[in-house]
Amino acid sequence: MSKTWKKVAVAVATAGLFATSLAACSSERETPAATGGATASEDAAPEAGGLIGIAMPTKSLERWNRDGSHLEELLKTAGFDVSLQYADNKTDQQISQIENMINDGAKVLVIASIDGTTLGPVLEQAAAKDIKVIAYDRLINETPNVDYYATFDNYKVGQLQGQFIEDALGLKDGKGPFNFEPFAGSPDDNNAKFFFQGAWDILKQYVESGKLVVPSGKAPKTDDQWTNIGILGWGSDDAQAEMENRLNSFYGGDTKVEVVLSPNDSLALGIAQALTGAGYKAGEGWPVLTGQDADQANVLNMLAGKQSMTVWKDTRALGDAVANMVQEIIAGDEVTTNDTETYNNNVKVVPTLLLDPLVVTPDTVEKDLVDSGFYTASDLGL
Repeated sequence: MSKTWKKVAVAVATAGLFATSLAACSSERETPAATGGATASEDAAPEAGGLIGIAMPTKSLERWNRDGSHLEELLKTAGFDVSLQYADNKTDQQISQIENMINDGAKVLVIASIDGTTLGPVLEQAAAKDIKVIAYDRLINETPNVDYYATFDNYKVGQLQGQFIEDALGLKDGKGPFNFEPFAGSPDDNNAKFFFQGAWDILKQYVESGKLVVPSGKAPKTDDQWTNIGILGWGSDDAQAEMENRLNSFYGGDTKVEVVLSPNDSLALGIAQALTGAGYKAGEGWPVLTGQDADQANVLNMLAGKQSMTVWKDTRALGDAVANMVQEIIAGDEVTTNDTETYNNNVKVVPTLLLDPLVVTPDTVEKDLVDSGFYTASDLGL
């Protein structure tokens, strides 16, 4: 592991005791909350409301719709006016939306950025008007004008995916070799490097020892080369096309892919479609396939034997935490964070609130996703 990623791991471990209380799903199956009640805090309730701007990247992914609507509901219930905008994955559109929020007198901006390196100038405008900025689940880089960051432990997300593959294949016991294809997320998303590195810090040793064989050759050799296998924009169609290309070019006859590292459910959906198109059948012979987000289509794929797991980040807990942070800012209270070392945006270390993710498998779907109220049984055909 490089020094950079050792630092990440140490910081994650340091925050572990506190972050345990933020777990994405407790053993009692309660809806998760951050830091001892990160729901709309009565103590931090605003006296006069005001406008809160929420900038989300796109409506094309299920999770952002859930995030935006949940946070909007929490803030409206707490007495705020809310401007919730989606930017169709277009950076210029998101910048324009944020400018409008600033001009409309927003007191706090909550931003899930499309490209975390392009918002510096518009956030200078926000700072000039003393508007606080919370980076929502994606760190905003290259600017001093981001005040807080709220996210899940993204390095741990990757670790959970890597550990699942390690356990499912028996790699620790010396089993192998297995044909393996790794994918990474969008190179312009700061979280993608954490997802990949968390998994790669576990799986790289097996690639180097020959227990995981990558017929396509698309196995990054350095920390920075993960971008070479990144799927820009997290597109399912692009992931499907990439997987189809690998299958057509490097597989055939008795050569079958046996495991695929997918950093999220959107990519996993496209990968599963490519596998189906290539004649792979659910059940024995279907590759181990990872994911993240517990999107409905992917949970259905899990139940159908076409995806092995997903890492669930209960976005209700993230919304609860951010709504609480907004109210703490408005009230002038200390803002709840639990990591002040790890997340450097190349200008400053941004105070961060980390929440823990959870592995969901087909066997735990009902317990984790239905009993917690994230889905109803009918949503999943149960």
